Amino acid sequence: MSEELFAQMRQSVIDGDAAASAALAERALANGVPPLDAIDKGFVPGLTYVGEQFAIGELFLPDMMLSARAMQRAVAILEPVMKAEATERHVLGRVVLGTVKGDIHEIGKNLVGMMLATSGFEVHDLGVNVDPDRFVAAAQEHGADIVGVSALLTTTMAGQRTVVEKFDAAGLRPKCRVIVGGAPASATWAAEIGADGYSEDAIGAVALVRQLVGA
Repeated sequence: MSEELFAQMRQSVIDGDAAASAALAERALANGVPPLDAIDKGFVPGLTYVGEQFAIGELFLPDMMLSARAMQRAVAILEPVMKAEATERHVLGRVVLGTVKGDIHEIGKNLVGMMLATSGFEVHDLGVNVDPDRFVAAAQEHGADIVGVSALLTTTMAGQRTVVEKFDAAGLRPKCRVIVGGAPASATWAAEIGADGYSEDAIGAVALVRQLVGA
């Protein structure tokens, strides 16, 4: 019964069907399936498959976003039960995300946040138009391992350099790594400003963060 249920969970995420994933999460609880098993054996494999298909160009950004939201709906139902049972998922690391000051674009950042959260990271999303000092304060407050700084405009990407400089000045690096992303960013740009890494998409960002925290 559980294997069939896990297969349906996987498919609900692949289909990006949030209503189905939520219903399956409820059914899993009703049937006594451990919520951690439902996440790790049912829903996560679906998101992993979607990520792999996105990476080879078979699926696209809207597909990824729908799948990530379906995963989120399921996790939102299962996590309170895990906490009540004291079986929370092991946190792989703490990540602070935000879009630089002057920039209000957030689709890519939001997708990275969803992917990281469902991959076992504790994510603190500061939103858009984030002042460099706020990145520093949030990293200190949450004990962040990684800070992800997004920019979609060439006119705002200099803010990524400012964030790196602020972290250096605050003495937070190298314990806290700063990574960058967004349309105008690149590996060359990341190296130029002294960032710890760059990714062009959400799948790469998750892989980069896992690598940096040794997960």
